[in-house]
Amino acid sequence: MSSSLELVEVETAAHPTATVLLMHGLGADGRDFLPVAQELSLSAVGPVRFVFPNAPVMPVTINGGYEMPAWYDILGADLTDRQDEAGLRRTQAAINTLIARETGRGIAANRIVIAGFSQGCAMALMTGLRYPERLAGIMGLSGYLPLADKLAAERSAANHGLPIFLGHGRRDGVVPLRAAEATRDALTALEYPVDWHAYPMEHSLCMEEIADMNAWLLRVLA
Repeated sequence: MSSSLELVEVETAAHPTATVLLMHGLGADGRDFLPVAQELSLSAVGPVRFVFPNAPVMPVTINGGYEMPAWYDILGADLTDRQDEAGLRRTQAAINTLIARETGRGIAANRIVIAGFSQGCAMALMTGLRYPERLAGIMGLSGYLPLADKLAAERSAANHGLPIFLGHGRRDGVVPLRAAEATRDALTALEYPVDWHAYPMEHSLCMEEIADMNAWLLRVLA
């Protein structure tokens, strides 16, 4: 994957001083989260740039090799049994480049939140926990921790103790709640402060979650 991912960008006002980089889920695109950005009220922390990259189209094994937007391949129903490590690391490199692009545009790394939904959540955790400069936080929605057994050895010292928001639906039939709970427990064991929320929903978002996201973003970008 090249670093030249297609992007959707929105700025809440001119001259942004913070960035929220949010990755969509399997089969979706960056425009899916435009309505969420419009629901958030972050004026208290200054102008914010939302960056929504589009995943490249690739064959997805679990869907019979059908090509669709994906950050990495899904090899089976058990998301953590067999993982596309090469694909995860290719996308990690591409997202690292997007973070560097933001710092090059004048946004300090500690004013950047890495976020994502489902596959995008996996990539936010994969990338943010290993990024060599201190970030503002990671926001993970309806996802899980990829390559969990490698995190302790690979995580960045700069982002030790990084604030993490995790939100998940109790009735999620795509990424089971137990996978999110295992993610929470693994991160807590490594002493990351996890702001954990479970909602009465399926594999989606709800207004209560958006309100909780808003409050957390105001804290980490204050």
